[in-house]
Amino acid sequence: MEKIKKKYSNGEVTIIWEPDLCDHSAICFRSLPNVFIPSKRPWIDPKGATTEEIIKTVKRCPTRALKFELIENIAETKTDNTTSITILKDGPYLIDGSFKVLDNDGNEVICEDSIALCRCGSSKKKPFCDGAHNFSGFKD
Repeated sequence: MEKIKKKYSNGEVTIIWEPDLCDHSAICFRSLPNVFIPSKRPWIDPKGATTEEIIKTVKRCPTRALKFELIENIAETKTDNTTSITILKDGPYLIDGSFKVLDNDGNEVICEDSIALCRCGSSKKKPFCDGAHNFSGFKD
């Protein structure tokens, strides 16, 4: 059986959503509530933000259930090489930038854009967030 892929475009960027990969971490709609609107159908409105904002948010998806494709020759802009950490209210740590993560066995994961690290302790994919904070009742 082929996995479902849904596509939503604003004419510059196409957002691709693979619901089978989604863990409902809520990073997308917390970051861009005018684009990712769970109460609406379709729940993605790519006209609700700029292409740059959409790309930045889609790159934060911890499971890669959200991806993007640029249409034509629109260049992706990268304005800063700084690595930053954002603590999401009642959610994970979001790390943006280029860095590596070493696990307790010394295995390294190279990250070129962003990841979400578990803060609630309930993730089954530790140290990465799998959205378990939404169901465990985790609060700051």
